[in-house]
Amino acid sequence: MQTLKISPSRGAGLAAVLLSSMLAAGPSPAAAHTDDKSTTLAKKTIEAMGGQEAWEATRYLRFTFAGVRTHHWDKHQGRHRLEGKTRDGESYVVLSDLGSKEGRAFKDGVELTGDEAAQMLEMAYGAWINDTYWLAMPFKLFDPGVHLEYEGTEDIDGTAYDKVKMTFDDVGLTPKDTYWIYFNPETGLVDRWSYFLQDWPASRTATVWNWSGWQSFGNLLLAPERTMVGDEDRQLPLADIAVFETLPDTVFESPEPVGGAPSAP
Repeated sequence: MQTLKISPSRGAGLAAVLLSSMLAAGPSPAAAHTDDKSTTLAKKTIEAMGGQEAWEATRYLRFTFAGVRTHHWDKHQGRHRLEGKTRDGESYVVLSDLGSKEGRAFKDGVELTGDEAAQMLEMAYGAWINDTYWLAMPFKLFDPGVHLEYEGTEDIDGTAYDKVKMTFDDVGLTPKDTYWIYFNPETGLVDRWSYFLQDWPASRTATVWNWSGWQSFGNLLLAPERTMVGDEDRQLPLADIAVFETLPDTVFESPEPVGGAPSAP
């Protein structure tokens, strides 16, 4: 099995709405444009995943993206911790405020300064945007700037999936990316997505990934498994997922290893 490593991409265009919705109470605003069928499908999948209120109420979230970097995210206060290893094998920790994009960065326990620190902070912010979108995209379907268009059904292995095209207003770094979401007609959950990124040549086909392994984490239902269609050996796991009611401030303030985190509810 090959674990795929992916650099930040989509989601950069949704940074502002991710930040605004994570700090606000209540459900996200209505999408910029969506037809009735797409609205129904989006509402059904969000409810199947625990509901928008459960997402907004969830404060602390931890997960590891593609086996290469681990996030601790305080959704209510915008605090973020990212840790992993560089390509050169150096251990890093980045502690940041997602609103101000300010913070501290460390490699092998030594605090960085100047341009090197700024580069690590920028990397961590991009990783947060990208990786949380892979984890929890359905909760963002009604964000401002999102356009949903129902494209009918597509038969996949005997199941007639409802297919919705997702595009974006002219926001962020990659506003011309296009996604297609495949909703399971029985469960309402997202079983697959495909995407075509704005800088790809027209001759290239969309990349397709299956979402699977749906299970409960706190009051949320999330899918930790991603498998590329057509190359099932390529996996993008979202591992170590946990939802916490409390975490010590040291998680977001100290580069020391996170130990003894409270048990997830």
